[in-house]
Amino acid sequence: MPDYAALSARITALTEGETDEVALMATLACELHHADDRFDWTGFYRVTAPETLKIGPYQGGHGCLVIPFSRGVCGAAARSGEVQLVADVDAFPGHIACASSTRSELVIPVTGKDGRLIGVLDIDSNQPNAFTETDAEALQEILHHVFRES
Repeated sequence: MPDYAALSARITALTEGETDEVALMATLACELHHADDRFDWTGFYRVTAPETLKIGPYQGGHGCLVIPFSRGVCGAAARSGEVQLVADVDAFPGHIACASSTRSELVIPVTGKDGRLIGVLDIDSNQPNAFTETDAEALQEILHHVFRES
């Protein structure tokens, strides 16, 4: 598990003063991806149209290009506004297999300063049951600080 306090401090230093959402996403995807060996795909899907997510900055192999809110773990997070902590993606109804190696997934809704949904952070692992509530809470705090308080 990463040292989330140190990771948060590093991300804060790197993103201080930046307001461009795509630049922030790119920096976060890179820093998060390299912070933990469990993170095999780390990136953002952006809200680009009603009920539609499109691939944003990421690290790892190819991701899905478009995900409707009605499908998959990312869609469920966007639709519900709730964190999706999935221990076994094969057991998730409607899971979209962007990579056949993915075994577990953590998806966190990302909101901007005005409270609008700007996208989701998606972290995939090739290990089953790779993520914990601690991961979800720490990452939510980092996202809140970067996208709502910056």
